[in-house]
Amino acid sequence: MIFWFCYQTISCSLTVNVYYFALLILQVISMSMVLVLVALILGAEARKGRVLESFEYNAISCRGHSALITDFGGIGDGKTSNTKAFLDAVNHLSQYASDGGALLYVPAGQWLTGSFSLTSHFTLYLHKDAVLLASQDMSEWPVLKALPSYGRGRDAAGGRFASLIFGTNLTDVIVTGANGTIDGQGAFWWQSFHKGKLKYTRPYLIEFMYSDNIQISNATLLNSPSWNVHPVYSSNILVQGITIIAPITSPNTDGINPDSCTNVRIEDSYIVSGDDCIAVKSGWDEYGISFGMPTKQLVIRRLTCISPYSAAIALGSEMSGGIQDVRAEDITAIHTESGVRIKTARGRGGFVKDIYVKRMTLHTMKWVFWMTGNYKAHADNHYDPNALPVIQGINYRDVVADNVSMAARLEGIEGDPFTQICISNVTIGMAAKAKKIPWTCTDVDGITSGVSPRPCELLPDQGPEKLTACDFPAEPLSIDQVELKSCTLGTNYV
Repeated sequence: MIFWFCYQTISCSLTVNVYYFALLILQVISMSMVLVLVALILGAEARKGRVLESFEYNAISCRGHSALITDFGGIGDGKTSNTKAFLDAVNHLSQYASDGGALLYVPAGQWLTGSFSLTSHFTLYLHKDAVLLASQDMSEWPVLKALPSYGRGRDAAGGRFASLIFGTNLTDVIVTGANGTIDGQGAFWWQSFHKGKLKYTRPYLIEFMYSDNIQISNATLLNSPSWNVHPVYSSNILVQGITIIAPITSPNTDGINPDSCTNVRIEDSYIVSGDDCIAVKSGWDEYGISFGMPTKQLVIRRLTCISPYSAAIALGSEMSGGIQDVRAEDITAIHTESGVRIKTARGRGGFVKDIYVKRMTLHTMKWVFWMTGNYKAHADNHYDPNALPVIQGINYRDVVADNVSMAARLEGIEGDPFTQICISNVTIGMAAKAKKIPWTCTDVDGITSGVSPRPCELLPDQGPEKLTACDFPAEPLSIDQVELKSCTLGTNYV
């Protein structure tokens, strides 16, 4: 209508042009707003979609928020370093620690990374086809001070490289998933170790220090540079459903090493290792004695171990802070050097006492029971040779073994015998080329009942009425009361 009344006039032409230009601008603005709104909606939906479909998992704590490593620049091509992406992700998600906690989801892919630290009230979740690949670039591994209970690194006198997944002074931290993989690519480190080229101690795959309420579960750990799982100075720890595999000749690739920890439960795990499948520790010589933090109230159950040059379960040799109240049951070892080994020496001090083991099934072993009081390795030359360990209250029962080279080698310390040893209901089938004398015992005392072949004279048979003399304590430990919750992933994406 405006155009009709203003036809052929200059002023009206300008009015019409301005009018239609304004309409055009309004249309462009409106369309832009619609596009922005659509983009925001689609973007939000896409972000939700990246969490994948909702699914359940079990954990000591559920989380109120979740994110993907790809949201922080992660690239799972096995070549690109994701160290910064993991550091940024944890830093960002730490803001939710007091608001229900957060979960970082690692999807399928190969995620190359150096060391990174977790935060409290945090879950690292690995998809079944996710692989964390440990970087071989030493600049991506910070150097830490030696542990105070050790006084020095184990590979070198200096400090130690931070573990791949690390944390200190944390509470409520979880590493879990759908049996995703953490690959330490250890060959690089093993070669450097054998060539004496390391200035610092090799990193571990997972280590938490001074922390409480820890869960490590449902994951496969491969080729660790050194120890695989190392909780230290920590409490209330659940390690469950872990598979650990390393070449049987790889150096110091211990499976799970609780170290100066209280209330630990290790269960349903399978370990093939170049060292002890489980090694219980508490510090080294004068440093461990001074630090004075024992490992106690430890449960180990349903463990399968293959370690031809080491033990299924070792107590020590670094036990100077003490080890007490260890309960192991339903242990299977195949082609393993010994079932249970206690390692100590003059200068260690400390104690190993109240140890209970039952229902071991062993196939092709060098020794079933081994206690060593002359383990030579020391932190330095400043240890006190008069610091003698106390080894007492060692209980084994319900053991079946076959193809064994030697039933037991029990060697206490002269003037400091290992005491209160109890072994009952044990049947050991000797190998065709077994040692002629199946038991050797020095500086030990205790009792046996229903043990074959017949033990040494220092462990006299008490008759069938003592078959139950070596049983577990009746009262359960508090860590056995911990139950997992059913959690759902897929909501509250951040």
